[in-house]
Amino acid sequence: MERHQLILERLERQKHIKVLELCDILDVSAVTIRKDLKLLEEKGLLFRTHGGASLENPYINERPIQEKEKISIEEKSRIAEVAAKLIKPNDSIIIASGTTVQQLARAIQPKEKLNVITSSFFVALELLKHKEIEVIQLGGNVRHSSSSVIGHYALQILNNISCNQLFLGVDGIDLDYGCTTTSLEEAVLNEKMISCAQRTTILADSSKFGKRSFGRICGLEHIDEIITDDRLEKSIQKKLADIGIKVTMVPKPSNT
Repeated sequence: MERHQLILERLERQKHIKVLELCDILDVSAVTIRKDLKLLEEKGLLFRTHGGASLENPYINERPIQEKEKISIEEKSRIAEVAAKLIKPNDSIIIASGTTVQQLARAIQPKEKLNVITSSFFVALELLKHKEIEVIQLGGNVRHSSSSVIGHYALQILNNISCNQLFLGVDGIDLDYGCTTTSLEEAVLNEKMISCAQRTTILADSSKFGKRSFGRICGLEHIDEIITDDRLEKSIQKKLADIGIKVTMVPKPSNT
């Protein structure tokens, strides 16, 4: 069927697509699109997600961080540059794991003292380049896919920590379900980090919206700000603003 081919071609370009977007493109009802997606999933051509479809299984997507960091590089870099401006001299912050917050570690250029707690080995290695930064590396079991720690020992250390800000990367942001990641243990650790911070900022490119992954970190009511790229849909922007989340969208640099 021609409609199915158009759906797959669109999905190949975008990797993730929403039902309402397909309704507009193909000028058919949401009921028709959902039937199409169900049929295509049964054929093994895509995975249905909450409100859309993806080429990747959102529940078992455990790609190595070295592979993930090659995706949306420019967007992640711009997001990180904006996030770095939120960090003040003498702050005490938590930086979680993930490729976007790893870019944040590269963007930090401290002129005064900064305390950073992190679960990510890659983040710690980046920050150790700066003598002004005191790095506290959480300990515990090491996740090979993310090169970060999880588990009881990391949680135990966080029991004794309170900080200004948490910078968090996620695998999915769903307006109803909240923020998620592929690992349940990492979700538990991220939730604990949120409880230690006065303010939580998520760094995520727009492809993460409308997705659910395996482990639920928290509801959106626990998030203060989301920094993303300028491709985020206006309807999502409005819904986030309505529940009190500041949304900072980073535009592409001007060619002029």
